[in-house]
Amino acid sequence: MITPEIKVVPTPTAIAEEAAERFVEAYRIGVDERGTFSVALSGGSTPKALHALLAAEPYRSRIDWTKVRVFFGDERCVPPDHADSNFRMARETLLSKVPIPLDNVYRMVGEIDPAEAGTRYDQELIDLFGHAGLGLDLCLLGLGDDGHTASLFPHTSSLQETTKLAVAHYVEKSTTGKSWRITLTAPFINRSRQAMFLVAGAGKTKALATVLEGERNPKQFPAQLVLPTEGKLTWLIDVAAAGMDAV
Repeated sequence: MITPEIKVVPTPTAIAEEAAERFVEAYRIGVDERGTFSVALSGGSTPKALHALLAAEPYRSRIDWTKVRVFFGDERCVPPDHADSNFRMARETLLSKVPIPLDNVYRMVGEIDPAEAGTRYDQELIDLFGHAGLGLDLCLLGLGDDGHTASLFPHTSSLQETTKLAVAHYVEKSTTGKSWRITLTAPFINRSRQAMFLVAGAGKTKALATVLEGERNPKQFPAQLVLPTEGKLTWLIDVAAAGMDAV
């Protein structure tokens, strides 16, 4: 089993700053080795701060955005202009502010039939990455206070998936109540060269401790499924989430 890198920093702002540096480094390695860089974005407030840094100088100019391919870790089944859309958040905070070609953004189509949307994204990923081998250069992830990550929620059918790269499923208990979600599956996340969790706030302390140090129970705490087969696993955590008073 891989040993994750765990780095505790003072504030959510420091998480974003550390993540931005690591984003650029992963981009540099990807472009140097393969000519492109693929990343899956995450929803939530902590990624917003990361997006703001990447969209501004000096980070904006450190990246050739024509070589970046953007994917999404998950999406709510809503139109792209809906307030709950992860795509909308990414567009408003990052994608509309950098010179990335539209064809390089692979959004999950939340406004169509969920099953069709899941199948479509799964096939898109197969076409780009194949059924096996390494996948994304970087997969950005968050952690819910219930132990979920992406839209892999406790005791849902998506946790049993072994072959598909993306699926749609109905979630009885989620951050927006009962809802359809599209999500990358754990097997595809684990093909990433780097999976990086961004975790901030005291509300995440209990879930974080259980995921990292508790008994293995991925049905209850799906974030425990994230164990890259050949890549790196990184946790960037602020002191509040870590349950610490100071670094």
